[in-house]
Amino acid sequence: MAIATFGAGCFWGSEAFFRDVDGVKQTTVGYLGGDYENPSYEDVKSGKTGHAEVVQVEFDPNVVSYDALLNLFWENHDPTQLNRQSDDVGEQYRSAIFYHDNDQKAAAERSRADKVNSGAYKRPIVTEITPASTFYKAEEYHQDYLQKNGLASCHI
Repeated sequence: MAIATFGAGCFWGSEAFFRDVDGVKQTTVGYLGGDYENPSYEDVKSGKTGHAEVVQVEFDPNVVSYDALLNLFWENHDPTQLNRQSDDVGEQYRSAIFYHDNDQKAAAERSRADKVNSGAYKRPIVTEITPASTFYKAEEYHQDYLQKNGLASCHI
């Protein structure tokens, strides 16, 4: 098993587009990238902790590649919006790839360069690529939130 971690706005929606991918064994939403220990949702939502809302994806690389997960990441959010996705505004909603080893770092950088060079985006890509730090699992009511509540998107 391997781990991939992505920030793409609302973690409820991010979790939803990774959860049903063949080879993904588990998705967990949480907080990463900040400098505050054991943050709560309220802490992160305040924008004062530096954390991003993220989805951590446990996957079998023999079934689904990290590159395939990167493609899904790019396809399901707008990487040109700085610190926001749709109605969600703040650093906690930033576009980010948190790598867990040098292979993931190289793949993420190559993937971002491919997107930049593709000309598919009219604005610059602002997605950060940084090493994964301590992951804090979000409160249980956030896990599988959209599925539990029968919702199709983050915006309710």
